[in-house]
Amino acid sequence: MKQRTLLSAALVLGLTLTAGCGSASGPGTSSGGSGDKLVVWDWKSGDAKAAAYVEKAKADFAKNHPGVNVEFVAQPFDQYYTLLGAAIQAGKGPDVVLFNGGGQIRDRADALAPLDTYVADDRKRLAGWDAFTKDGKTYAAPVTLQGHPVYYNKDLYQKAGLDPDSPPKTWDDFVRDCGVIAQKTGAKCLAQGNKEGYGIQFFLSAMGSAVLTPQEYDDWIAGKRDWSSANVKRIFELWKQTADAGLNTDGANSTAMFNDAFALFNSGKVANVIGLMSDVGHWKDFAEFLTPEKLGVMRAPVVNPAAKPSLPFDGGIGYAVAKWTKDPKLAADLVRSLTSADALKAFYADGGAIASDATIDVSSGGPAVKAIVAEVKSGKPALHVALSSKTLDLMGRLSQQLLSGSAAVDDAVAQLAASDKTG
Repeated sequence: MKQRTLLSAALVLGLTLTAGCGSASGPGTSSGGSGDKLVVWDWKSGDAKAAAYVEKAKADFAKNHPGVNVEFVAQPFDQYYTLLGAAIQAGKGPDVVLFNGGGQIRDRADALAPLDTYVADDRKRLAGWDAFTKDGKTYAAPVTLQGHPVYYNKDLYQKAGLDPDSPPKTWDDFVRDCGVIAQKTGAKCLAQGNKEGYGIQFFLSAMGSAVLTPQEYDDWIAGKRDWSSANVKRIFELWKQTADAGLNTDGANSTAMFNDAFALFNSGKVANVIGLMSDVGHWKDFAEFLTPEKLGVMRAPVVNPAAKPSLPFDGGIGYAVAKWTKDPKLAADLVRSLTSADALKAFYADGGAIASDATIDVSSGGPAVKAIVAEVKSGKPALHVALSSKTLDLMGRLSQQLLSGSAAVDDAVAQLAASDKTG
């Protein structure tokens, strides 16, 4: 989810729909899965860390389809779903499309081709499929696993006289330790970026298993969400507390999550951050600045004694096939190449992605990645991924109001319940 410098939305839209997409490549060109060209839209292929991944995937595809040209069009993430929405409305665009798991793909499933008959042989090798399914049908193949570990700076804990290898186990201990760290080192407690409204998504999913009972957690994922529950409200009360108690870095609502909030943590002046386990804001990025030995990963500090904290994770990103492509099987073959073992190994090695392929060896990645991968077996789906994109957008706006003090928790939760009910 790395953000990029943007052209104006109008200019980008015009360029992509006239020159960059498969079926919309312009008069006299052959595309849209016609047998000689496939066009891929994503926001990753322009990243240098993904270059080897893309080349490996293209090489794998070329072995079976040597005459087919594959064109990657990297779009700016900030406008990605807006541009894709325009393509969907027009009924023409790229053949293969990258999606985040959860609401973003489920809300657009009608524009995609089900992949179940094409990816059956990949089921056992890859994990994270549930994030790309709707009504029992699979619409994308997972490339990465994405989750929200709580990272901490062991060096700051040690300088404050705390045991860096024994992070706080409860929320009260967490707040207390943050006070000690602030007093002894001057460091802030929690690097926070909520300009885009993403901070609340990370917080909800990271802290949810430390607040909800296991049954409440499972019910939430299954769609039986009780927004009036005291424990659900407690999560949003904690979110508000991070601002009221001065735990967050300054200006959380004006700080972009990608990548300004992560840069604050990397600066060594913030003790903790809720980050990602893949792509950016993750173990590899942080270890480059803090060194692997100084980067810790903790379970969410317990709020409710009846809760059982676990790593929240799902399928992170995955490639789908647009329903308008002229040859769905050909496009699906490209998706399979984009999730091939060699391609995913390159994505892990260069970008630090926790790939969907569980056979990839991560033993050389350092303590943090080992700790994360060890938690995957007992992990559960992230709470925010179960929500629709409409409800997530509303939650982002309300979360900013909660941090600023212009909204009350009860009112915010009531609005979210109403949105969730209507889909």
